[in-house]
Amino acid sequence: MTLFIHELKLNGKALLIWSLCAGFTCFGCIWLFAGLRDSMEQMARAYGQMGAFSTALGLDRISVSTMEGFFATEVALVFAIGGAMFAAMTGACMLSREEEGHTSEFLNTLPFGRGRIVAEKYFSMAALILFFSLLCILWEMAGFALAGTDGFSEDFARRFLLFHTAQLLMHLEVGSLCFLLSALCRKKQVGAALGFALLLYVMDLMCRIVPDLENLKYVTPYYFSNATDIFTAGGIETGPAGIGALATGAAAAAAFVVYRRRDLGA
Repeated sequence: MTLFIHELKLNGKALLIWSLCAGFTCFGCIWLFAGLRDSMEQMARAYGQMGAFSTALGLDRISVSTMEGFFATEVALVFAIGGAMFAAMTGACMLSREEEGHTSEFLNTLPFGRGRIVAEKYFSMAALILFFSLLCILWEMAGFALAGTDGFSEDFARRFLLFHTAQLLMHLEVGSLCFLLSALCRKKQVGAALGFALLLYVMDLMCRIVPDLENLKYVTPYYFSNATDIFTAGGIETGPAGIGALATGAAAAAAFVVYRRRDLGA
């Protein structure tokens, strides 16, 4: 657990900054909804007539004039992209940081096998992603408290928790794939990881707009964790979510195998 705790401390500042930025933005949007409520009906009608844009963001299926619709189409998007970028950045730095900083030789002289190093670093990444989600949820709940409980029904609370469960799985998948990238590279690939997180979001938009690209929904984790789908259907699409869970496990296992067999730089 020594390495696990060390990684939590090392990444603590980044966790606080990212959760503050994403969480406070979500908080501000929710809080402002109470003041925008009177003008949201007109905005909802305008959004619903924007063709492919409305389809991609689900604005043709849920109204932004309600707390549920506003959260699903506006606030959830901030959390989803912010969380994916944080997960990608964290995963991409976990293992390659040692070689880039020339500390891998020292790390491997300690009484840790490579398998333990990978395991503790992976679980520290997962813990950081979980803490990010929890901190952002606290910001969101503070926003709901200030905006009033109107619209925050028992059904909304259930779908809210379901959404964050799907988001946690999505962020873990992105983090795990970037963790594998970290195991393969000698230097931190932060730019590539952040670009990858955004590319997955673009793939989600494309599979919703272009019928010929519909199968991309099995590739991008943004699809099964989409807030509009969850809030309108009341559940998570199990097929894409199952593939996402398998991809997460496969990426973690591959990182374990690759790092144990690699010739590490000093």
